[in-house]
Amino acid sequence: MNSYTYFISAFCLLLLLSCSSKSNHQTDLSKLNWDQIRQRADGQTVNMMMWQGDPNINSYMQNYVAPTVKQQYNVDLEIAGGQGNTIVSILMSEIEAGKQNGELDLIWINGETFYQLRQINGLYGPFVSKLPNTRYIDFDNPFIKYDFQQPINGYEVPWGNVQFTIIYDSARVNTPPKTKEELAQYVRKHPGTFTIANDFSGMTFLKSLLINMAGANTLDGAFDQKKYTKYSTQLWDYINSIKPHFWKEGETFPSSVSSMHQLFVNGELHFTMSNNDAEVDNKIREGFFPKSARAYLLEGGTIQNSHYLGIPVNSAKKAAAMVVSNFLISPEAQYQKARPDTWGDGTVLDIKKLSKTMNKKFVSLPKGSHAPSNKQMQQKALQELAPEYMIRLYEDFRTHVIQK
Repeated sequence: MNSYTYFISAFCLLLLLSCSSKSNHQTDLSKLNWDQIRQRADGQTVNMMMWQGDPNINSYMQNYVAPTVKQQYNVDLEIAGGQGNTIVSILMSEIEAGKQNGELDLIWINGETFYQLRQINGLYGPFVSKLPNTRYIDFDNPFIKYDFQQPINGYEVPWGNVQFTIIYDSARVNTPPKTKEELAQYVRKHPGTFTIANDFSGMTFLKSLLINMAGANTLDGAFDQKKYTKYSTQLWDYINSIKPHFWKEGETFPSSVSSMHQLFVNGELHFTMSNNDAEVDNKIREGFFPKSARAYLLEGGTIQNSHYLGIPVNSAKKAAAMVVSNFLISPEAQYQKARPDTWGDGTVLDIKKLSKTMNKKFVSLPKGSHAPSNKQMQQKALQELAPEYMIRLYEDFRTHVIQK
């Protein structure tokens, strides 16, 4: 039994158990007002788990968020690295063991993790409406309102909004390929200069190709096995047809987009990728990417998505986790996060709802000069698919491409 099969089996077992048991309700915070929640949070320590693959993000959390929530709310924020299956595995084990005070209090998640955690009743909620700063969130934006086409229903807080881009070195690539046909032609003509990371970024790239192959809106709605089989077969045939011309002849794939960035900087790859459209400018500013780096979109569009914050159902520090969440969606924290010299993450706030002073600060943010404009990106923005598509792409990329 491979690790994935074991994970799915354990997931299904826990799903059965969770259906027959009640969620853990240590404290009914829904009956408290915000001042009472703040008082309850005073002096608590929040253990947060999040992806820590980018030094800018880590710096923002460690050097701005943690000291600010300590100063303003007397809440200590401890951050540990981990995402996706790691988070789900921890919560599955704890819930199965009946652990009342879990290891995690706040988690950074996206659509497929949200789906898995909701299936096992692993998330606390609904709580989002209790956060005063949610009044600023742009819930009219479908890219924020829905997570992988799932209504969030108050169980996770929108935190940031970004769009996938491909990054190339204009000093080496005169005309970047914008269609799958152009990409195949480029890869065959320049062997060893292209690959796909076996991580969230790589799967998001594959998902964009899958949508392009299926046609606009074909894969919208609930997961459709018949459609997935039809179009993923086309996708794997396409990838395998050019795989021998990939980096290392397609015998191995980078485990993360960070590794791809390094190969790009070393000159081995002509392309890397990013889920954050602002990353190309950030990395040029840092001196990590060459000044000739540019970001672009596929002709058929790329995925735009939001990322979210959730509170585990067995967190013993729910009040403090709510206070930290509320701070993270505050206009000032969102502005600091959106600054190109900090993180450059897109805000989830509707800046028209902000004070004139805060609105002006957002409007005055420097615009990226090495990526498509916001208008161009919005015109090419693709909605995320149902979470099962992402879960299947991870597994099938391994079995139909890496191991083939």
